[in-house]
Amino acid sequence: MIETGGSGRLWLLSGPGSSYALHLTERDELLHLHWGRRIGLGDAEALAAEPPCAQRPFGPAPAPRAEFPVGGAPEPLPAALTVRPRHPGGAEWCFEEYEIAAPADGSGQELRLHFHDSHHHLDLTLHYRMRRGSDVVERWTTATHVAGGPGGRLELLRADAACWTLPYRDDWRMSRLHGRWGAESQLARSPLPPGDQLLGGGSGSAGQRHLPWFALDAGDAGEEHGEVWTAALAWSGPWRIALSRLPDGLVRATGGAGGGGAAPVELEPGASCTSPVFAGLWTDGGFGAASRAWHAHQLDHVVPGAWRLRPVACYGGARGTRGGGTDRGTPGGPGEDAVDAVDAVDPVDAADGADGEGAYDPYDSPRRGVLGQAELARRAAGMGVELYVVDDGPPGARLCDRAAPGDADPAAGDSPDGLKPLSDEVHALGMRFGVRIAPETVSPDADLARVRPEWLVRPAGGDGQGGRLLLDLARADVRDHLAAAIGALLHSAPVDHLVWDLDRHPADGDGEEERSPGTGAGPGARTAGLYALIDRVRAEHPGLTVESCASGTRVDLGMLARTDRLGTSDNTDPLDRLAVQHGFGQLHPARVMATLVTGGPAPGLNHRRSSLRFRFVSAMAGALGIGADLLELGPEERAEAASWIALYQQVRPVVQFGELYRLRPPGSGGLTAVQYVRGPETAVLAWLPAQGFGAPVPPLRLRGLDRDACYRDVTTGVVQRGAVLAERGLRTTLSGDLDAAVFHLRRV
Repeated sequence: MIETGGSGRLWLLSGPGSSYALHLTERDELLHLHWGRRIGLGDAEALAAEPPCAQRPFGPAPAPRAEFPVGGAPEPLPAALTVRPRHPGGAEWCFEEYEIAAPADGSGQELRLHFHDSHHHLDLTLHYRMRRGSDVVERWTTATHVAGGPGGRLELLRADAACWTLPYRDDWRMSRLHGRWGAESQLARSPLPPGDQLLGGGSGSAGQRHLPWFALDAGDAGEEHGEVWTAALAWSGPWRIALSRLPDGLVRATGGAGGGGAAPVELEPGASCTSPVFAGLWTDGGFGAASRAWHAHQLDHVVPGAWRLRPVACYGGARGTRGGGTDRGTPGGPGEDAVDAVDAVDPVDAADGADGEGAYDPYDSPRRGVLGQAELARRAAGMGVELYVVDDGPPGARLCDRAAPGDADPAAGDSPDGLKPLSDEVHALGMRFGVRIAPETVSPDADLARVRPEWLVRPAGGDGQGGRLLLDLARADVRDHLAAAIGALLHSAPVDHLVWDLDRHPADGDGEEERSPGTGAGPGARTAGLYALIDRVRAEHPGLTVESCASGTRVDLGMLARTDRLGTSDNTDPLDRLAVQHGFGQLHPARVMATLVTGGPAPGLNHRRSSLRFRFVSAMAGALGIGADLLELGPEERAEAASWIALYQQVRPVVQFGELYRLRPPGSGGLTAVQYVRGPETAVLAWLPAQGFGAPVPPLRLRGLDRDACYRDVTTGVVQRGAVLAERGLRTTLSGDLDAAVFHLRRV
């Protein structure tokens, strides 16, 4: 709900439990008033009427609460918008008008505030959107270089999406997600020191080292109590979030696209630039309530097809299974040499799994051509798998990997009919059919690289990683070519699902951009091109689902708005994944988290051996996938795997649609557990990494239950009271090392 007061110069945006207020002064200064617990319009007007803080003698002037600081304003903070060349007289901003509109889908309201800078001939629109039933405030900006004014093009040095102002508190603590290859989404909490803090993803994709999200609290919030302010940027390219803790106790956070040496945005007269969405949320229910509110918002308003259960997938023919997951190794990360070694040899001569870890290349022998895939598909269907994913073809015919789109028929394989016989077989078995593609990269020795060198992105620091180069998705002709190639693949056989793989990442951390000689476009423009390409493919192929697979990068609201699930890490070690999944769930729901059961020992970093039980229960916390070589599993293992898949399908509606409660976080070596609640049902996933000195395993105190009701264990039939489960807790009977269990309770 958006209300207007103060003679049309005050706006109050309210959700079910929170409010956001801003006020325009008579001097056309837009000031922030409130972000926190829900207030009324009269309360906001009272805040607007308060006089400004008095200046202290010999001290700095109190920082005005500018809603969106611009270059040239008397602000002691970095501006969210700066332009070049700068007018000698500075900026001359004036307010023009506001409007309140309903989004096209009728899901809420959008406030638009229009300003004009007469010196630079620049229009600026601040957008605020509130969705029905959500406390998330979505903000973004549009800057337009007005045609007809004197002068040439403008450069936007900064064009942030929003500036968030938090109220006075005695202390502040920051939560963030950081990591590296194989250890993504690691949650860190630390005091927010005075001064400025900069978070950013300087590479061409958001993800591994930092995720575009933060949370702030006064140092006293817990999992289920306390005020938490949190914000997330919907952008998969280079980004920047700057947090400033001011001397007067306020905190400001600006953020948007750019960073890491990103070039300014060039605006010719008449051109516009729209920032990504920077969404914010306040809650007084702790970090758990913040996560549940984010999850509900994404499932209601962001994720495509969120009402559909995510199927159990088998990546039996996806090359990523060679490395233990649907994600291929990040260039420069562990396993990259093994990946390139397999690419460089004849597929028939390649050994089963280049690293000897039990993973495999689906085309490494004749039995794993179309006929071998059919046998794998039959085994997968017998285990209860619902989606079977293969590569788009053997080396030299893949859509854009060893070769490139147009170099070979993407439907070609060891069958003259391409993928269609396998697709028909998979569908006849009752499964959906998926194909893994890597459309954004090309080998330097591919025909496309020789014929269209202007389509390639040349890294500023040297050659492409692993011998692969990025295609410049900022170019419309490149997008046209890829859309046609992907369309040809999708029409060559009935395909229901695409795994969209990024197997070569833009340069990270060297402070230099990769540039295309054809356009000079940096990673920001290429990210926008990527979004446009995926949107186009989905629009041209209704019913198609898409999975983003990028070695734990591109984990953000921007990619999530156009894909059905996200790859979280190349690391499929089930114990390591508990920490990765813990961080991922701070912002994103289980339904979009691709999880994978691979062989034992786990491929990748640790080579840890664990039971199928532990591997499955770890992966059941998301959208379950199978990456183990089914041809290597014996009848007993396949039967056990089938029983775990059946159990997952039983609890899946609760896991994928339920509210998440983090009962015990991972990391201490002791018991860790998560709980999902959906109406009368609850599911608990519990893991015991290690048991030292025979210490008793504590019961799990459940949350979100009806204390006056009774709950029956669906498997054992044992009935317990809700109050007992909440106070004394659920006894798990776990013991030893790497033990795990699933509990499915239903209210009676």
